[in-house]
Amino acid sequence: MNRSKDWLEQAERDLSKARLDLEHSYFEWACFTSQQAAEKAAKALGMSRQLTIWGHAVSAILRALSEALEIPEELISLAQVLDAYYIPSHYPNGFDSGKPADYYNRKMASEAVDAADKIIRFCREHLA
Repeated sequence: MNRSKDWLEQAERDLSKARLDLEHSYFEWACFTSQQAAEKAAKALGMSRQLTIWGHAVSAILRALSEALEIPEELISLAQVLDAYYIPSHYPNGFDSGKPADYYNRKMASEAVDAADKIIRFCREHLA
């Protein structure tokens, strides 16, 4: 059973949550949730093409998808930004001291939301 639609819809919902996090100054969560949104969208795209996708690195998922379709280098770069937020944005031991909230700001969160939005749009447009 192909559940790519479910994964894409959850990606879009996650992006909505990331926007709320940004609006309410939960910048670390906006970064993490943006990564999650992009990951789910990329996995949806893979599922729609009957590919088995494992892992959490959005850039690696997009590179794997590039065997089936042309992925713009800009999207890989945006995914790399999001990948850097996957663990340290929500675990206190991601940094030598302090909590994740001490390390993220509005600019980072806004860029993460924009990156996820671009990746989701691409995935939605290319769903088989």
